[in-house]
Amino acid sequence: MTHSSQNDVDKTIANAQKIIGDSPAVQALRNMITRIGASDASVLICGPSGSGKELVAHALHNASNRQSAPFVALNCGAIPSELVESELFGHERGAFTGALKQRIGRFEQADTGTLFLDEIGDMRCDIQVKLLRVLEDNIITRIGSNTPRSVDVRVVSATHQDIDIAIADNRFRADLFFRLGVVILRVPSLAERVEDIPALIAHFQKHVPASNRARFGESAIRYLQAYDWPGNIRELRNFTERAAIMFGNRIISGQDIGMLLGLHPLILPVQAEANIAAYDNRQDFAPSHMPSPSAPLYAEKPHYDEPINLKNMIEKFEQDSICNALSKADGIITEAARLLSLKRTTLIEKMRKYGLEAVC
Repeated sequence: MTHSSQNDVDKTIANAQKIIGDSPAVQALRNMITRIGASDASVLICGPSGSGKELVAHALHNASNRQSAPFVALNCGAIPSELVESELFGHERGAFTGALKQRIGRFEQADTGTLFLDEIGDMRCDIQVKLLRVLEDNIITRIGSNTPRSVDVRVVSATHQDIDIAIADNRFRADLFFRLGVVILRVPSLAERVEDIPALIAHFQKHVPASNRARFGESAIRYLQAYDWPGNIRELRNFTERAAIMFGNRIISGQDIGMLLGLHPLILPVQAEANIAAYDNRQDFAPSHMPSPSAPLYAEKPHYDEPINLKNMIEKFEQDSICNALSKADGIITEAARLLSLKRTTLIEKMRKYGLEAVC
């Protein structure tokens, strides 16, 4: 191997190391990034929302021969569908109502570099056809123009959806899938790599003054590793920030975790105890290190000596759940709706009903 080739390998490994953790799942992901880093092949990154797919896309770009060229990202699910074509390919002045000046699209911005298309599964079918043509010909045409333009772009895309189901439902083109997924990378959920939670917390606390950092007792770490983390790394990051605000320079116990996670007091003990039991069976921890299953995570449990106003209880639970989802989604309504299994319009209606803002 030449000196230059060895430097390229070292560079690729260094970029992959930016992904925090040493769990088997993360080591396998790093190995894949190292193997395909120098390739120009299109890569489709699959994994749940908040798991770090854009970080993986950055690692692929930085490990490639295009690292000195632009890395341009577009979230296909965060842009109104009627504007996606303009965002991708650009437009000329006067091409449509509101096109007051010429716009350079993301393909041209990313020329000689990498274009990262996040949430590609949300793209409209007619735009999928146009994207496929660009990927095959490497030529784009701005809206309102008859002049074709050549582009040299490596496309890395990502989705949290099950593409096989989307193809079966005719929501995603199979030919586009095969063109985008020359190589497919799967990013593990946080629940699949709970061994990395202490390292991730330490990473998120680097920018917090030492005097304000929360410290986690053994029982707290055990509860965190037993939790299923529906919001993945994004949720853990928000959790760490919340812990620093509420428990700065204090030791957090297992009893504090439920409040920090925003879980409902009637649900958390049952869920946590079941998850901890399953986690212990998997990891074979000594029972002596386990917090007592009978110990409540909240100091007080609700009493029902007085009549119950069920309507108010349901509305309060609904408001708390919406605020929790919005927090996990960083205020992005579309993502919060997905976490709640609601339509976006339904969530907006409920937010109006309760007078809730995008960030509670």
